[in-house]
Amino acid sequence: MISDNGINSIKNITILGSTGSIGVQALDVLSSGNFNYKINFLTANNNIALLEKQTQKYNPNAVVIANENSYYEFVRNTSFKGKIYCGDEAVQAAASDDKNDLVISSLVGFSGVLPTIEALKKGKKIALANKETLVSAGKIITNLAKEYNSEIIAIDSEHSAILQCLVGEQISQVEKLILTASGGPFRNTPFEEFQNITVEQALNHPNWSMGSKITIDSATMMNKGFEVIEAFWLFDVDYQQIEVIIHPQSIIHSMVQFIDGSMKAQLGLPDMRIPIAYSLSYPERFSYDFPRMNLSEIGKLDFYEPDMQRYPCLQLSFDSIKSGGNATAVLNAANEICVSAFLNRKIRFVEISQFINNALESIPHIDNPTITEIIDSDKETREFTNSLISRI
Repeated sequence: MISDNGINSIKNITILGSTGSIGVQALDVLSSGNFNYKINFLTANNNIALLEKQTQKYNPNAVVIANENSYYEFVRNTSFKGKIYCGDEAVQAAASDDKNDLVISSLVGFSGVLPTIEALKKGKKIALANKETLVSAGKIITNLAKEYNSEIIAIDSEHSAILQCLVGEQISQVEKLILTASGGPFRNTPFEEFQNITVEQALNHPNWSMGSKITIDSATMMNKGFEVIEAFWLFDVDYQQIEVIIHPQSIIHSMVQFIDGSMKAQLGLPDMRIPIAYSLSYPERFSYDFPRMNLSEIGKLDFYEPDMQRYPCLQLSFDSIKSGGNATAVLNAANEICVSAFLNRKIRFVEISQFINNALESIPHIDNPTITEIIDSDKETREFTNSLISRI
């Protein structure tokens, strides 16, 4: 990384969720030779075997293990000589550590919200892969970023694409943001067969290799709904200026249409290392040996309007952002519970959206929630949704 004064200075980087898919790939990108870095903190939840390997390779200043049982097992068996901390508060402390120059937030679910808030309060640059942070608390997060002069760079390929399309442009001249979606594994499945979709089928994404939770979100298109909400907060446009289009090849990651009718698109292979690399070097670009795209081999690019009957979670996302307040926090919390229940074979695939809709209709609406009220809404939604599922 090049600092403002042009000196290739060492950057202290903390990775929240280093053992997850994004965390692993971020470390791979950092190892490319383009970055002069030192790992400050690595945090994990349960995958202590991988965390042990990461400590040996990257020699962080310290690690945090959120799960208490995993923490004690790690302490008993590790050869790591640095400091070892435990618990959610320790994750927040790692995120806000004074040494951090950059915090990569790749935690899964609502657990990413409070660490991001603490990092923002210290004016840290955030490379954000945790969708739920902006989905649950977008207004609070963006206000804190402005107040503390913190920068948020989204790692999602779609938001990275929009950011790249907006370089040199004015947001006031944007007419529409267009997010592309693969359509997941069921874009061609007859709708009458949705009742019998299995966990294994839902986890079989046609283009991307991701963790189980985000893969299910992609199958329901909730993932794309979350990205709509993120784009709303990241780029300061009206939600009616955001459109989703099915693009099976996953080559165009997003497009921006301007008020003069022109359009920009960002293309790339479905490789998360590319947007990760851009988030780490932005506004610069570095050279990598990632696979290159051959358009003649791709041959054609297809686009379809999404069917909201097939993807009700996408419609619920648009409805939630229109409602505002704590509705998106309720959406996220209910979705986390439902995805977990589906993965554990407690509910059917089609019931995910049904239980989420029930929660949105049942949890009291708050127009301008504080972070405490968002946390309370999250907790209330989880309890409510779990109680519904337990009655099946």
